Amino acid sequence: MNTKESILKVLVYFDIFRYPLTRKEIESFLDQPFPEEKLNESFKELLSSGRIFQLCEFYSLRNDISLVEIRKKGNANADTLIKKAKEIAKLLYKFPYVRAIGLSGSVSKNFADENSDIDYFLITKANRLWIARTLLVFFRKNPFLKNRHKYYCMNYFVDEADLDIKEKNIYTATELFTLIPLAGNGSLKKFFEKNSWSHSYFPNRALPIIKEEINFKDPWFKKLIEFLLNNRFGNWLDNYLFKITTARWQKKEERKKLNVKGERMGIKTDKHFSKPNPIFFHNSFIETYKKRLKEIEEKKMVSYIHN
Repeated sequence: MNTKESILKVLVYFDIFRYPLTRKEIESFLDQPFPEEKLNESFKELLSSGRIFQLCEFYSLRNDISLVEIRKKGNANADTLIKKAKEIAKLLYKFPYVRAIGLSGSVSKNFADENSDIDYFLITKANRLWIARTLLVFFRKNPFLKNRHKYYCMNYFVDEADLDIKEKNIYTATELFTLIPLAGNGSLKKFFEKNSWSHSYFPNRALPIIKEEINFKDPWFKKLIEFLLNNRFGNWLDNYLFKITTARWQKKEERKKLNVKGERMGIKTDKHFSKPNPIFFHNSFIETYKKRLKEIEEKKMVSYIHN
């Protein structure tokens, strides 16, 4: 693949979200390293041919200057939510069997609008995911959190027994590289090591840095509850919660229930993970991305014919 095609691949991905990128951001998401001279030449050619546009310090497939203002406003909103997420993570980390918390979703990519949620990625102790998840779900339903639920979207769980992400593609690789560590140290480090396959998508980008300051101490009540459940009863309880939660969500999917945003509700479950069902967004996004890449390629071929 040549340099211009690699640049376009990055811009196509983020254009689905109508999000323009700086040159530094584009280079960090390229699928292979290129010499500076080659990059300069390719950017110049793409701009002169009208295949991409420069909007102030940003680049986009759209010649729409309003995208710059939208991005800057979204970045400012995200800064506020990231600060809030850091404080909330300190609280969530106190729950039994929670071993690490990361910030995911649009906010982790430094963008938020008035409808954005704060999405968390959580790692739990091996074979205790469903106890941890159930306690956190009950907490989120607390009436004291009324009208604040969007700040507590804990929608992706894995446990220490299986840290490997099964869906290995550009979407999950992007999520991995933009994850912001909020709490925990050892488990997050092992998680990134286990998913080193993601480097094949973005060899120019470094995985998130895990700072020592997010390694919070476990409170006494967390240690006590874990001590009381580290036995056969705890094993039975985790299995029981896994079964009833899976059954409940299967019924929601069968009824085609929608959330407050009008989106299909569904999760994919396993003893060692709980995550949004990929058929409701992940898969459709990948198909949209492939379709947009094909459209870009067809436009290039038409251009060659006319020239």
